[in-house]
Amino acid sequence: MSQRFYIETLGCPKNDVDSDKLVGALLADGMEPTDDAALADLVVVNTCAFIDEARRESIDTILALDQQRADGSRLVVTGCMAERYGDELAAALPEVDQVAGFGKAFNVAPVERDGTEVPKGKRKLIPVSSTPLPEFDLLNLPRPKSAVPWAYVKIAEGCDRSCGFCAIPSFRGPQRSRDVASILEEVEQLEAREIVLVAQDLASYGKDRPDELGAGSIVPLVNAVAAAVDRVRLLYLYPSDLSDGLIDAICDSGVPYFDLSLQHVSKPLLRRMRRWGDGQRFLDRIADIREREPDAAFRSNFIVGYPGETETDHDQLLHFVEEAQLDWCGFFSYSREDGTYAADLDGAVDPGLMSERLAELRELQDDITATRRDALIGRTLSVLVDTPGVGRSHREAPEIDGVVHLDVALAAGDVVEVEIVDALGPDLVGTGVDVGALEAI
Repeated sequence: MSQRFYIETLGCPKNDVDSDKLVGALLADGMEPTDDAALADLVVVNTCAFIDEARRESIDTILALDQQRADGSRLVVTGCMAERYGDELAAALPEVDQVAGFGKAFNVAPVERDGTEVPKGKRKLIPVSSTPLPEFDLLNLPRPKSAVPWAYVKIAEGCDRSCGFCAIPSFRGPQRSRDVASILEEVEQLEAREIVLVAQDLASYGKDRPDELGAGSIVPLVNAVAAAVDRVRLLYLYPSDLSDGLIDAICDSGVPYFDLSLQHVSKPLLRRMRRWGDGQRFLDRIADIREREPDAAFRSNFIVGYPGETETDHDQLLHFVEEAQLDWCGFFSYSREDGTYAADLDGAVDPGLMSERLAELRELQDDITATRRDALIGRTLSVLVDTPGVGRSHREAPEIDGVVHLDVALAAGDVVEVEIVDALGPDLVGTGVDVGALEAI
């Protein structure tokens, strides 16, 4: 009987892609997947280390799976937390059999160079930042066919920016873009109707390979993927690289969805964040896009309580949110990260005040989102059916935005025209759905 594996994925869509690559590698090695950690010979936790809350969730998950797994199974921790805190993690969690950073295979017992088995818990690591091509390169591993009608595709790894709050470049390394052919090959392997392109800095794709790709390479890539599938969606666009050509490519793709990484709107605070832009520039760009494509949808994320954030800064952000009328917004409290520029800044914001500002912003955005969703009642939308009873138009990214509730008779993978008859907060309701039953859930 083949050995079985179980993978638990935490964090962002980029981690989902890494887990899919790991699944492909384990399947190729003859292992079989299981949905029950208690039945697995190999239990893998793909961790997130972006902020303190994510790290706590990772630790809780590791300990919970240790309790669930069978005697004799191997528990392996990988992902961002393993890369960033490998030695400390191995020392603090004797329950773990291996802490494996990026670029390290772990489906066999790890060994030292002399062939002896590595003691339980010891870290084995080949860092991306110091090895041009790891022996186990997640970016270019094959993937199995997507189990749902959409799939994330990571087009680059790492980041060349130095945002004050972010530790990702310190453990993901500098940007490393994939070649177009490998991306299109992966798109073909997935057989999905919607491809969601992701990276730490999506619009900078190709800048690190000036001879082969170069700045602006994201535009022909979007066009190539759009020619291969029904939908292509982009997540995480740094605003300074949102060129006219890229805007046109996104609008022409049929999915005018703009996920803009803004983080704040106060110019002085953005400079303390080591970020570009300001609220007026952002508003002008959003207005320009809406003039080109009135049906465009927008998402962004903002950090609340960054060191030095004043009441004036906060008021500017409130004003921006009201003016911009974005479809979706995420607001996150600042998390101090060791090794970042912001870690040593003065002007710490009281946690209680941070919570008050978060609540005020979220309440405002919830009302805006609900109003924008209500405005779609009576419209006919093109919807991709993700699973029976649930789908998405171009306005909803998978897993992070609302959904469109559909007639359960519609088959997953179909693209259908649906009249919107109601809205329930962030979600829309199409024809043939019992609204009362949804409201009762």
